Amino acid sequence: MTQFKSEFLNALEAKGLLNQCTDLKGLDDKLSSEVVVAYTGYDPTADSLHVGNYVSILMLRLLQKCGHKPIILMGG
Repeated sequence: MTQFKSEFLNALEAKGLLNQCTDLKGLDDKLSSEVVVAYTGYDPTADSLHVGNYVSILMLRLLQKCGHKPIILMGG
Protein backbone atom coordinates (compact mmCIF):
# COMPACT_ATOMS: atom_id res chain seq x y z
CA MET A 1 0.00 0.00 0.00
CA THR A 2 1.33 3.40 -1.03
CA GLN A 3 1.31 6.33 1.40
CA PHE A 4 0.07 9.52 -0.26
CA LYS A 5 0.17 13.14 0.93
CA SER A 6 -3.51 13.44 0.00
CA GLU A 7 -6.10 12.25 2.51
CA PHE A 8 -8.46 11.50 -0.40
CA LEU A 9 -6.01 9.20 -2.21
CA ASN A 10 -5.14 7.44 1.05
CA ALA A 11 -8.86 6.82 1.66
CA LEU A 12 -9.37 5.50 -1.89
CA GLU A 13 -6.37 3.20 -1.52
CA ALA A 14 -7.59 1.89 1.85
CA LYS A 15 -11.00 1.08 0.36
CA GLY A 16 -9.48 -0.65 -2.66
CA LEU A 17 -10.96 1.92 -5.05
CA LEU A 18 -7.72 3.10 -6.62
CA ASN A 19 -6.71 1.05 -9.63
CA GLN A 20 -4.64 3.15 -12.01
CA CYS A 21 -3.85 6.75 -12.83
CA THR A 22 -1.84 8.43 -15.59
CA ASP A 23 -0.07 10.85 -13.22
CA LEU A 24 -0.54 9.70 -9.63
CA LYS A 25 2.20 11.96 -8.25
CA GLY A 26 0.72 15.01 -9.98
CA LEU A 27 -2.75 14.18 -8.70
CA ASP A 28 -1.42 13.62 -5.18
CA ASP A 29 0.40 16.98 -5.30
CA LYS A 30 -2.73 18.81 -6.48
CA LEU A 31 -5.07 17.14 -3.98
CA SER A 32 -2.71 17.87 -1.10
CA SER A 33 -2.00 21.50 -2.00
CA GLU A 34 -5.37 23.01 -2.97
CA VAL A 35 -9.12 22.50 -2.92
CA VAL A 36 -10.19 20.47 -5.95
CA VAL A 37 -13.64 20.80 -7.52
CA ALA A 38 -15.15 17.65 -9.05
CA TYR A 39 -18.57 17.00 -10.54
CA THR A 40 -20.86 14.32 -11.83
CA GLY A 41 -24.24 14.58 -13.51
CA TYR A 42 -27.45 12.60 -13.59
CA ASP A 43 -30.49 12.42 -15.86
CA PRO A 44 -33.59 12.77 -13.67
CA THR A 45 -35.79 11.47 -16.51
CA ALA A 46 -34.13 8.03 -16.38
CA ASP A 47 -36.14 5.14 -14.95
CA SER A 48 -33.73 4.64 -12.06
CA LEU A 49 -30.21 5.11 -10.80
CA HIS A 50 -27.78 2.18 -10.95
CA VAL A 51 -24.71 1.05 -9.02
CA GLY A 52 -22.43 3.20 -11.19
CA ASN A 53 -24.34 6.28 -10.07
CA TYR A 54 -24.02 5.19 -6.45
CA VAL A 55 -20.25 4.76 -6.74
CA SER A 56 -19.84 8.29 -8.12
CA ILE A 57 -21.98 9.70 -5.29
CA LEU A 58 -19.84 7.87 -2.70
CA MET A 59 -16.64 9.15 -4.32
CA LEU A 60 -17.89 12.75 -4.28
CA ARG A 61 -18.94 12.40 -0.64
CA LEU A 62 -15.48 11.10 0.25
CA LEU A 63 -13.94 14.00 -1.69
CA GLN A 64 -16.07 16.42 0.35
CA LYS A 65 -15.10 14.77 3.65
CA CYS A 66 -11.47 15.35 2.66
CA GLY A 67 -12.05 19.10 2.28
CA HIS A 68 -12.70 19.39 -1.45
CA LYS A 69 -15.76 20.67 -3.31
CA PRO A 70 -18.19 18.28 -5.02
CA ILE A 71 -20.82 19.47 -7.50
CA ILE A 72 -23.78 17.35 -8.62
CA LEU A 73 -25.62 18.33 -11.79
CA MET A 74 -29.20 17.30 -12.54
CA GLY A 75 -30.19 17.53 -16.20
CA GLY A 76 -33.63 17.36 -17.61
